[in-house]
Amino acid sequence: MSNPFENALSQLRRAKAVQDFPEDFLTRFSTPDREIHISIPVRMDDGSLKIFEGYRVQHNNARGPYKGGIRYHQDTDIAEVKALALWMALKCAVANIPMGGGKGGVTVNPKNLSDRELEALSRGWIQKLVDVIGPKKDVPAPDVNTNPKIMAWMVDEYGKMTGDTSGAVITGKPIDHGGSEGRGTATAQGGFYVFEALQEKLGLPEVCRVSVQGCGNAGQIAARLWEQAGHKIVAISDSRGALANQEGLDREAVIAHKEATGSLSGFAGAKEITNEELLAVPCDVLIPAALENQIRGDNADRVGAKVVFELANGPTTPEADDILFAKGILVVPDILANSGGVTVSTFEWEQNLKNEHWTEEEVFIKLKEIMEREALGIYEKSQALHTDLRRAAFSIAIERIAKAMGM
Repeated sequence: MSNPFENALSQLRRAKAVQDFPEDFLTRFSTPDREIHISIPVRMDDGSLKIFEGYRVQHNNARGPYKGGIRYHQDTDIAEVKALALWMALKCAVANIPMGGGKGGVTVNPKNLSDRELEALSRGWIQKLVDVIGPKKDVPAPDVNTNPKIMAWMVDEYGKMTGDTSGAVITGKPIDHGGSEGRGTATAQGGFYVFEALQEKLGLPEVCRVSVQGCGNAGQIAARLWEQAGHKIVAISDSRGALANQEGLDREAVIAHKEATGSLSGFAGAKEITNEELLAVPCDVLIPAALENQIRGDNADRVGAKVVFELANGPTTPEADDILFAKGILVVPDILANSGGVTVSTFEWEQNLKNEHWTEEEVFIKLKEIMEREALGIYEKSQALHTDLRRAAFSIAIERIAKAMGM
């Protein structure tokens, strides 16, 4: 599998090909400000001591505190975390919010831990990084396999160690721990606002056939939002397999089946296919909402969609971008499509600092305004530069970060 950090650097170089930027800036921005490796000792339930490897990468803070989630996954490594931190810096600049880019992670399969072990691991991550994070330094959040409950443990540990009671060091917290209304659905909701802003400009029909790769938070909510707007979900997947039905899936029945059985397998109202086969399902919009490197040079020519809408981080490699572009398949890039999550995280941080609590309606009004404005700005930039939306988004982000760095 290709190195995600090398993919991110390749995307930077591709952006420079359509709009020139100072070489000194690109040299500086291609290296994180700081990479931190930590070891987290956890006393397991059987009495043994196990050491987990953790990370925090602080890529760039020219526009504000480092900002980015914490990922718990058995395949997480420093290359992945570095790529995600770079993309976060760009994503925050695309959304034009006052944050920089960072990312964290632990190499662990959390499904193998008890609740007590998971809490010890999460508090241990904070204990090792307490000196380098903070409301004005670095503000973590949830990511793959982390959730509001884990964020509550982390913000509690930070408060015990520092005396900070604002809660602004961590976002994605439960509502009763200072979390923001709307945060749980923000990634998909922000993505849907981007989709609505660009739907006509991308030549999509009024009613779209939609395939969703991924059945986690973003994927499930995206399927619900697109379906509620009148679109037809024709395929959906989880980590083990996928379902397809060109007549449209009964989304509620699919999710109920998965919750009851633990997988999509055995659902009666659709054909069972693989995740790879899902990419080839004929549709108007393919929404990758899982992990990186799903659309690659070896499978991009089989993509059956008119538009790839990236709710996941880094699902399309640079080689695949070239293939999709040659086929006339448009890509709405991750740093725009999924920036609703970090935008509402920033709203949460702001509310904590001001000791305020906004209604969900207030949150989504602010989110929609930002997502629509930046989506249309990126589309206009792509037209002006005669390029794709990813390079246009990178160009806008680079302009904003370079200006903040005085370069």
